[in-house]
Amino acid sequence: MAEHHFHLKAEWPGGRNNVGTIHADNLQTTISIPREMDGPGEGTNPDEMLLGAAATCYIITLAAMIERADLPLLEMNLNSEGVVDVTRGVFTYKKLIHRPTITLKKGATDADKRKLKLLVDKAEKNCMISRAIQGNVELELVPNITVQT
Repeated sequence: MAEHHFHLKAEWPGGRNNVGTIHADNLQTTISIPREMDGPGEGTNPDEMLLGAAATCYIITLAAMIERADLPLLEMNLNSEGVVDVTRGVFTYKKLIHRPTITLKKGATDADKRKLKLLVDKAEKNCMISRAIQGNVELELVPNITVQT
């Protein structure tokens, strides 16, 4: 069994509406509470970070599956949305919505499209971030699959 360890250092000067920093190997940025939640809105925030983790994990997992399936991929992009519910002052990450747009090369078959539809769902189930939040955050997929004309 292989284990991979990732490290992050956070610095926070204190108080809810201050601005801190985080440092990891390839990630260095300021952090604060977003403006929508009455914070300073500087840098990124936990809501964007969770959305970013889920989105990047999903699209990378899907890309690997498409490659292994030898599907004729032309291009792929992803728009993702995070929904945070605030009820009685309690903030809850309620839902993540992934909207992948995938275009297969001209000449892709109906079998290619069927296989791709299966992989779109399978990637969400196999992404380690999706598995980590499963049962706590609702996950929704809204794919758009086309073939180059």
